[in-house]
Amino acid sequence: MRLGLNTAYSGPRMAQTMDLILEAERLGYDSVWSGEAYGSDVITFLAWIGARTTKIKLGAGIMQMHARTPAMTAMTAMTLDGLSGGRFIIGLGPSNPQVVEGWHGVAYGKPLQRYREYIQILKLILAREKPLEFKGKEYQIPYQGADASGLGKPLRSILHGRPDMKIYTASISPRGIELAAELADGVIPVWMSPQWYGRLYQPHLEAGFARAGGGKNIASFDLAPYVPCHMGADLAKCRAPIKASLALYIGGMGARNRNFYNSYVRNFGYDDLATQLQDLYLSGRKEEAAAAVPDELVDAVALVGPREHIREQLAAWKTAPIGTMIIGTTQIEALRTLAELCL
Repeated sequence: MRLGLNTAYSGPRMAQTMDLILEAERLGYDSVWSGEAYGSDVITFLAWIGARTTKIKLGAGIMQMHARTPAMTAMTAMTLDGLSGGRFIIGLGPSNPQVVEGWHGVAYGKPLQRYREYIQILKLILAREKPLEFKGKEYQIPYQGADASGLGKPLRSILHGRPDMKIYTASISPRGIELAAELADGVIPVWMSPQWYGRLYQPHLEAGFARAGGGKNIASFDLAPYVPCHMGADLAKCRAPIKASLALYIGGMGARNRNFYNSYVRNFGYDDLATQLQDLYLSGRKEEAAAAVPDELVDAVALVGPREHIREQLAAWKTAPIGTMIIGTTQIEALRTLAELCL
């Protein structure tokens, strides 16, 4: 099992974050991941990291599909991959309707169809076998709409990119997981538990592998969840920031009828909790929502507490076919401890 580092969104703590990244690289972490919402963009931050590191892979977790055409994503990926010596990992996601329509000003549409076409177009560009042509429901290249000039022509990338560049998706729905297994090289769940693997991930991954054909299986695919980690002697205090984060995502990330994280935990028997957290969070009772998150859920999806408690938790993680555990922490001590226990 490889280790990655999740830096979350870049911001005012960039200097401290860079110290973490440099230590992760020194310790042998395989990759570093960052994302974007409606503030800093992920690529500028990863380029800055790439200029200051030499070995660690640069994971976009995620690039918002609605914010970039597939061709722009391919251009960005090829450029940063070339500058970093082949270290870039493409990570794609649809964000959510609030961000896509409220920030980018475009229709949210059908994210699974967009995923399918987007990945297909990226692969065509990276393969560079012929000028790009694509006719789909979401994308027409060259564009042939009623307002087209008629001057568009199929083009082949000037830059020779790496055809085997890895593509990951941020998928947590059953159909999204299946599509990732079919078309992508990995999937990056926002969080998961190793005990959940057989219930949701395994059947949908296997269905996607079967559709892909060619002998594709879990051994050639990277199940790479984000795993929050907070070390310390006081277990309750270590659980507290994880509870606040889970309450935000499950209770307040999205509209009441369109919260993907809320739907996600319902797949694992947390229906009552999902409803309770949403009721509390959306009514402004955020501290009560955090307090309502059970210890059991925190311990299922995160690594918390003293070293020995984390060692015990890792034993469960090693029972599932996790390819990369992407650790979310601001503690250098936690990075070092996990490197000792896993690498």
